[in-house]
Amino acid sequence: MLAFSKILRFEKLIQHPAVCVLIRSLHKESIPVAWEKPKIGWTKLNFDGSSKGREEKASIGGLFRNHKAEFLLGYAESIGRANSVIAELAALRRGLELVMENGWNDVWLEGDAKTLLHIIANRKQVRCAEAQRHVSEINSIIPELNNCVLTHIYREGNRAADKFAQMGHWYQKPQIWEHIPPDQVLSIMHEDAEGKVLFRKIR
Repeated sequence: MLAFSKILRFEKLIQHPAVCVLIRSLHKESIPVAWEKPKIGWTKLNFDGSSKGREEKASIGGLFRNHKAEFLLGYAESIGRANSVIAELAALRRGLELVMENGWNDVWLEGDAKTLLHIIANRKQVRCAEAQRHVSEINSIIPELNNCVLTHIYREGNRAADKFAQMGHWYQKPQIWEHIPPDQVLSIMHEDAEGKVLFRKIR
């Protein structure tokens, strides 16, 4: 039997902040996350924005795939200084511009910025004038499509778009890849096509 003094020390240890954090992390629930292919005849866009450091150096990126998970087109570019919200909006807006340029009419839009997707889906107004310009442009393009689905996915399922957004920091001019993806995303795209499941811990 534990001595009473040892029990007290054990209780104090359990109450220590670092131990409490460890216990909470051990009890977090893991949920499966996997990229999904679109239906036959549909084109799927995964997009992402990146904003780094105090200087908020921002870039955007995204890629389009068909029902076979085949690469159709990818884009990446630096957009100067912007916060993460503006970068995400700019990534979606650029993706929709490419949708129109390529004549895709049945489009699945997917990103990992849940708040942004809520704003677009519910046609909400935002206070930031620059953000609102992007929102208005996005909301003007979507009705021109025959069918459009907008969904959220956790970052673990949006890795390919994240890679394109990170690549955007490297270039001084906007980049477009058609039919043949850059080497940097090949392994991620292969895993997506195979339906690889990653796990995300949530509270």
